[in-house]
Amino acid sequence: MVQLLAVSGSIRAASSNSALLRAAEALSPDGVSIKHYLAVGQLPHFDPDLADEPPKIVAELRALIGKADGILISCPEYARGIPGSFKNALDWLVASHEFPGKPVALFNASPRASHAQEALRLVLNTMSAVVVEPASITVNLLAKGMDEAGIAASPEISKQIVSALAAFKIHIEVMQE
Repeated sequence: MVQLLAVSGSIRAASSNSALLRAAEALSPDGVSIKHYLAVGQLPHFDPDLADEPPKIVAELRALIGKADGILISCPEYARGIPGSFKNALDWLVASHEFPGKPVALFNASPRASHAQEALRLVLNTMSAVVVEPASITVNLLAKGMDEAGIAASPEISKQIVSALAAFKIHIEVMQE
């Protein structure tokens, strides 16, 4: 079983990024399990003095990252960049041994969020993540007001999600051989 951790870069209750990740869970192929990390907004401000002995909530995040075979990220764009709360979560992972080399699939809920995607790729590459391009997709949920059921029911979007998850699963299985 391939274990994925889904992390939304948005802390909004009605986030299209979070809905996209929940739709991915609903559409996940056999042999893939998706767990959602929901505490991005609860993490304390990053403090490098605590990197070696982080607060409990940070240690829990690192443990979840360590157990996951891959990470699904869907991140909005705020002011042409990564939202501060999500960047803070990534900063807590910089000094961790769990994150480097971890396969990552980027799900983008808006074609207009290109600056955040570019910044996110730069940060993830700096952190030694392995961005799996065939598993990374951009869908157009902008102003559509779709929840995860609507996303999963959309023939066009669901096809993209299923294809991306299949590519991610194959990449992870090959890495594990």
